[in-house]
Amino acid sequence: MWTQLFFLLSRNMFIPHTIILSSWLAILLTALYASMVIAAVVVVLRENRNPIRALSWVIALVFLPGIGLIFYLFFGRSLRGVHMISRHNKRKIMHQHSPRKVNLNDLQIPPEQRTILKLAHNLCHAPFTLNNEIRIFTDGTSKFESLKQDLLSARQSILLQYYIFLDDKIGNEIADILIEKARSGVSVKVIYDHIGSFSSKKKFFRRMEAAGIETHPFFRVNFPHFANRLNWRNHRKIVVIDGKTGYIGGMNIADRYVYGLPGGEVWRDTHFRVEGSIVESLIYSFAIDWNFLKKEPYVPEVKPVLTDIVNFTGMQLVTGGPTERWNNLSMCFIRAISSARKTILIQTPYFLPTDALLNALQAAALSKVDVRIMMPENTDSRLLRYASFSYITQCLKAGIKVYLYEPGMLHAKAMIIDDNFVTAGSTNFDFRSFENNFECNLLIYDAAINRKMRDIFFEDVNRSKKLNLDVWKRRPVTQRLLESLLRLVSPIL
Repeated sequence: MWTQLFFLLSRNMFIPHTIILSSWLAILLTALYASMVIAAVVVVLRENRNPIRALSWVIALVFLPGIGLIFYLFFGRSLRGVHMISRHNKRKIMHQHSPRKVNLNDLQIPPEQRTILKLAHNLCHAPFTLNNEIRIFTDGTSKFESLKQDLLSARQSILLQYYIFLDDKIGNEIADILIEKARSGVSVKVIYDHIGSFSSKKKFFRRMEAAGIETHPFFRVNFPHFANRLNWRNHRKIVVIDGKTGYIGGMNIADRYVYGLPGGEVWRDTHFRVEGSIVESLIYSFAIDWNFLKKEPYVPEVKPVLTDIVNFTGMQLVTGGPTERWNNLSMCFIRAISSARKTILIQTPYFLPTDALLNALQAAALSKVDVRIMMPENTDSRLLRYASFSYITQCLKAGIKVYLYEPGMLHAKAMIIDDNFVTAGSTNFDFRSFENNFECNLLIYDAAINRKMRDIFFEDVNRSKKLNLDVWKRRPVTQRLLESLLRLVSPIL
């Protein structure tokens, strides 16, 4: 009826049919877009997010037609509460790869750190382990030489997971060893992040697959899953060899940690080699991610080796990601900062703290805790560099000492609290690591390791520039405006 009416009107009023049809199409598309925006706004409101972030998305959706919806589809949706694997499979994996329980009443751990320990356990069932040994790497040369030797010594299994696995010199050296071990009968499984390793050629991974290596990208970004996978990254770096030796930290498999980037300095990072009871937690983390990719309930070839190490070096492995009920790593960081009585030393490539973390640091500094933050003067991203700089004034005003590392890119991610606690791993001090990435960090309860990490921090202080509030205020107005602008979008950077 309506079509006939419009046809008659068009004849009487000499309106071309094409104009009528295009008007109807415009109305239809506008209604469709409006429906999508309304649906997105309803989803944002129902998720009960941080009110400021929720309001930001609502404003973007309503006042930025097209662009706002696209940004929301790629960066705004939440995976909170989504189960990567079934509870049944998770219980199976936990039963097979759960370190022996430790009687916490017998531990000589300060009360402040016991609260961190209990929090980590309640957040993600992170078991506390004793009888561990650790070696700390601060340069890629020694780390990769050690890793290559351990890989060559593998007799049964290799589990290898990296955010970035490049097909450069170091990457091909590692791949050649993995291929050699797979051909000799060693079970080799590799997980890499699809976005992080996007620049590596497909034939690089196909070469490993042809040798019998099970190689899988995490969250492969392809149609029709492009929008709902682009924002989620598996940033973990875990290696387990023969169920006995493990690696965890911030270094990816890339030449930049050994040879540097063209025209740039070698990247400075922190990585750990571990042995002992904590290795079983690394196997558990890998098994969870493997189950997500392959839908297998466990990794049957990998049997953890009972350690003959006897000491009181306590460790926990805390994992976090966008599917978790809680922001696991953010909560552990807040608890650790709040527990500090003397010192807080932080190294991070990007400093984009949530309001809760920034307030915790400011409260600690104003309580006369010695708080020091180190970040690179020049990063691999100009956007992240200026977004990080936007927080410096608030830190300096609260009495936090801020250092800019000068030799090159500081990619280390570590926090040292008082005399007995350290946390380090893959987690940056930024929104993305706390909310959008799959991350893992070691929590280390040990005075000797604390002293080593403290010494490393102050060695880096000697290569850094300490900022002064009065001087910092005199930076160019254009830089301050850019910092303020980028801070607005820092949650999605």
